[in-house]
Amino acid sequence: MVIYYTKNLTARGQARELLARGAKEHWGLSPLPEIARREGGKPYFPGREGLHFNLSHSGELALCALDSAPVGVDIQIVRTWRPGLPARVCSAEELAWLEDQPQLWPAFTRLWTLKEARAKESGRGLRSSIRDIRVPLPEAGPVLFDGLWFRTWTGPGWAAAVCGHSEPPEELLEM
Repeated sequence: MVIYYTKNLTARGQARELLARGAKEHWGLSPLPEIARREGGKPYFPGREGLHFNLSHSGELALCALDSAPVGVDIQIVRTWRPGLPARVCSAEELAWLEDQPQLWPAFTRLWTLKEARAKESGRGLRSSIRDIRVPLPEAGPVLFDGLWFRTWTGPGWAAAVCGHSEPPEELLEM
Protein backbone atom coordinates (compact mmCIF):
# COMPACT_ATOMS: atom_id res chain seq x y z
CA MET A 1 0.00 0.00 0.00
CA VAL A 2 1.15 3.50 -0.79
CA ILE A 3 -0.60 6.75 0.07
CA TYR A 4 0.00 10.09 -1.63
CA TYR A 5 -1.27 13.48 -0.56
CA THR A 6 -1.12 17.11 -1.56
CA LYS A 7 -1.75 20.28 0.42
CA ASN A 8 -2.24 22.51 -2.62
CA LEU A 9 -5.45 21.35 -4.27
CA THR A 10 -7.01 24.21 -6.20
CA ALA A 11 -9.61 22.26 -8.18
CA ARG A 12 -11.42 18.97 -7.70
CA GLY A 13 -9.87 17.58 -10.89
CA GLN A 14 -6.47 17.76 -9.26
CA ALA A 15 -7.40 14.82 -7.02
CA ARG A 16 -7.54 12.78 -10.23
CA GLU A 17 -4.12 14.22 -11.16
CA LEU A 18 -2.82 12.91 -7.84
CA LEU A 19 -4.18 9.47 -8.78
CA ALA A 20 -2.57 9.67 -12.24
CA ARG A 21 0.81 10.61 -10.80
CA GLY A 22 0.59 7.92 -8.12
CA ALA A 23 -0.52 5.22 -10.57
CA LYS A 24 2.37 6.07 -12.87
CA GLU A 25 4.93 6.07 -10.04
CA HIS A 26 3.60 3.02 -8.16
CA TRP A 27 2.26 0.80 -10.97
CA GLY A 28 3.88 2.27 -14.09
CA LEU A 29 0.45 3.11 -15.55
CA SER A 30 0.47 5.93 -18.06
CA PRO A 31 -1.88 7.24 -19.21
CA LEU A 32 -4.38 6.69 -16.40
CA PRO A 33 -6.79 3.87 -17.31
CA GLU A 34 -10.53 4.44 -17.65
CA ILE A 35 -12.28 4.81 -14.29
CA ALA A 36 -15.72 3.28 -13.70
CA ARG A 37 -17.91 3.12 -10.59
CA ARG A 38 -19.29 0.08 -8.84
CA GLU A 39 -22.92 -0.07 -7.71
CA GLY A 40 -22.11 1.61 -4.37
CA GLY A 41 -20.19 4.38 -6.16
CA LYS A 42 -16.66 3.14 -5.48
CA PRO A 43 -14.29 3.95 -8.38
CA TYR A 44 -12.21 1.21 -10.02
CA PHE A 45 -10.18 0.41 -13.13
CA PRO A 46 -12.23 -2.03 -15.29
CA GLY A 47 -10.24 -5.13 -16.26
CA ARG A 48 -7.47 -4.47 -13.72
CA GLU A 49 -8.68 -6.49 -10.75
CA GLY A 50 -5.41 -6.35 -8.77
CA LEU A 51 -5.17 -2.55 -8.85
CA HIS A 52 -7.24 -0.83 -6.18
CA PHE A 53 -7.35 2.86 -5.31
CA ASN A 54 -9.36 5.41 -3.41
CA LEU A 55 -9.43 9.21 -3.32
CA SER A 56 -10.54 11.86 -0.85
CA HIS A 57 -10.33 15.64 -0.79
CA SER A 58 -11.26 18.42 1.62
CA GLY A 59 -10.51 22.06 0.94
CA GLU A 60 -6.97 22.25 -0.47
CA LEU A 61 -6.08 18.73 0.73
CA ALA A 62 -6.24 15.53 -1.31
CA LEU A 63 -5.35 11.94 -0.46
CA CYS A 64 -4.91 8.92 -2.75
CA ALA A 65 -4.28 5.30 -1.69
CA LEU A 66 -3.09 2.57 -4.06
CA ASP A 67 -3.04 -1.12 -3.13
CA SER A 68 -3.44 -4.66 -4.45
CA ALA A 69 -6.68 -5.12 -2.44
CA PRO A 70 -9.68 -2.90 -1.66
CA VAL A 71 -8.75 0.28 0.21
CA GLY A 72 -10.56 3.36 1.51
CA VAL A 73 -9.23 6.77 2.56
CA ASP A 74 -10.62 9.97 3.96
CA ILE A 75 -9.12 13.37 4.70
CA GLN A 76 -10.98 16.16 6.46
CA ILE A 77 -10.21 19.69 7.54
CA VAL A 78 -10.84 19.96 11.29
CA ARG A 79 -13.88 22.13 11.86
CA THR A 80 -16.77 22.56 14.23
CA TRP A 81 -19.31 19.96 13.14
CA ARG A 82 -23.07 20.22 13.75
CA PRO A 83 -23.96 20.03 17.45
CA GLY A 84 -25.34 16.62 18.31
CA LEU A 85 -23.64 14.90 15.36
CA PRO A 86 -21.36 12.74 17.53
CA ALA A 87 -24.39 11.37 19.41
CA ARG A 88 -26.05 10.44 16.10
CA VAL A 89 -23.07 8.74 14.44
CA CYS A 90 -20.95 7.30 17.28
CA SER A 91 -21.31 4.13 19.32
CA ALA A 92 -21.40 4.30 23.13
CA GLU A 93 -17.71 3.31 23.23
CA GLU A 94 -16.80 6.04 20.72
CA LEU A 95 -18.78 8.66 22.66
CA ALA A 96 -16.99 7.68 25.88
CA TRP A 97 -13.64 8.02 24.09
CA LEU A 98 -14.62 11.46 22.75
CA GLU A 99 -15.56 12.63 26.26
CA ASP A 100 -12.01 11.81 27.41
CA GLN A 101 -10.36 13.87 24.66
CA PRO A 102 -9.05 17.38 25.44
CA GLN A 103 -10.55 18.84 22.23
CA LEU A 104 -13.80 17.44 20.86
CA TRP A 105 -13.70 18.45 17.19
CA PRO A 106 -10.14 17.36 16.31
CA ALA A 107 -10.84 14.00 18.02
CA PHE A 108 -14.21 13.64 16.31
CA THR A 109 -12.63 14.44 12.94
CA ARG A 110 -10.07 11.62 13.43
CA LEU A 111 -12.88 9.20 14.32
CA TRP A 112 -15.01 10.37 11.37
CA THR A 113 -12.14 9.81 8.92
CA LEU A 114 -11.76 6.23 10.19
CA LYS A 115 -15.48 5.57 9.71
CA GLU A 116 -15.53 7.08 6.24
CA ALA A 117 -12.36 5.20 5.19
CA ARG A 118 -13.97 1.93 6.36
CA ALA A 119 -17.19 2.70 4.49
CA LYS A 120 -15.23 3.49 1.33
CA GLU A 121 -13.08 0.34 1.63
CA SER A 122 -16.26 -1.77 1.71
CA GLY A 123 -17.67 -0.04 -1.36
CA ARG A 124 -20.84 0.95 0.52
CA GLY A 125 -19.78 4.51 1.20
CA LEU A 126 -21.91 6.38 3.70
CA ARG A 127 -25.13 4.76 2.49
CA SER A 128 -25.22 2.56 5.60
CA SER A 129 -25.76 3.79 9.16
CA ILE A 130 -22.58 5.57 10.20
CA ARG A 131 -23.13 4.55 13.81
CA ASP A 132 -22.99 0.89 12.75
CA ILE A 133 -19.62 1.26 11.01
CA ARG A 134 -17.17 -0.39 13.41
CA VAL A 135 -13.67 1.08 13.58
CA PRO A 136 -10.89 1.09 16.16
CA LEU A 137 -10.54 4.13 18.37
CA PRO A 138 -7.92 6.50 16.92
CA GLU A 139 -4.40 5.87 18.18
CA ALA A 140 -0.84 6.21 16.96
CA GLY A 141 0.41 3.61 14.52
CA PRO A 142 -1.34 0.97 12.47
CA VAL A 143 -4.13 -1.09 14.05
CA LEU A 144 -5.47 -4.48 12.89
CA PHE A 145 -9.21 -4.51 13.66
CA ASP A 146 -11.85 -6.97 12.41
CA GLY A 147 -9.35 -8.29 9.85
CA LEU A 148 -8.58 -4.87 8.35
CA TRP A 149 -5.70 -2.43 8.85
CA PHE A 150 -6.41 1.13 9.97
CA ARG A 151 -4.19 4.14 10.49
CA THR A 152 -4.74 7.84 11.11
CA TRP A 153 -2.53 10.83 10.43
CA THR A 154 -2.94 14.41 11.58
CA GLY A 155 -1.45 17.71 10.54
CA PRO A 156 -2.11 21.37 11.23
CA GLY A 157 -5.90 21.61 11.01
CA TRP A 158 -6.53 18.26 9.29
CA ALA A 159 -6.95 14.53 9.92
CA ALA A 160 -6.74 11.56 7.54
CA ALA A 161 -7.31 7.82 7.75
CA VAL A 162 -6.93 4.66 5.70
CA CYS A 163 -8.62 1.26 5.91
CA GLY A 164 -7.41 -1.72 3.91
CA HIS A 165 -6.07 -5.25 3.77
CA SER A 166 -2.38 -4.27 3.82
CA GLU A 167 -0.51 -2.70 6.71
CA PRO A 168 -0.50 1.07 6.09
CA PRO A 169 2.76 2.96 5.71
CA GLU A 170 4.01 5.21 8.47
CA GLU A 171 4.36 8.23 6.21
CA LEU A 172 2.19 9.86 3.58
CA LEU A 173 4.09 10.64 0.38
CA GLU A 174 3.66 14.28 -0.55
CA MET A 175 3.25 15.19 -4.22
